[in-house]
Amino acid sequence: MKKIQFLLGVLALAFISSCSSDTAEIDTEYPVIDITGANAFPIQCSTIERGQTFTFKATFTDNVALGSYSLDIHHNFDHHTHSTEVASCYMEAVKKPVKPMLFINNYTIPDGLKSYEATAQITIPADVDPGDYHFMIRLTDKEGWQTLKGLSIKIL
Repeated sequence: MKKIQFLLGVLALAFISSCSSDTAEIDTEYPVIDITGANAFPIQCSTIERGQTFTFKATFTDNVALGSYSLDIHHNFDHHTHSTEVASCYMEAVKKPVKPMLFINNYTIPDGLKSYEATAQITIPADVDPGDYHFMIRLTDKEGWQTLKGLSIKIL
């Protein structure tokens, strides 16, 4: 009986020690939104004209893999803030929106990329309210970490 118990103990110990451990590293780094390049647009305090189409440009990077990004343009006529920038911009007086612009769009990034030059064509309708707006960039990596860049812009 003692031999069977000893043999079962040895087998149990061998089974437990033969299990592999998961050595995969966990991604805990946020992706990076870079708008410091010469062609980046918009940047803090940029102006955009109504009735015009402009090209959004930014560089995105991540230590493992990028996922997707979204762009959001909405009015800031009440002077709320999402700004992530140090520099502040001249702001017009608080006003009530009549026909403000609202733009929200999601974009995919090809699988497996650690760096991506993002571009998107955006048209500003000719009949939207001019004034202070926010331009929000949300970048998400494959793991789900998200970085937000909030810019103040003006639509003329």
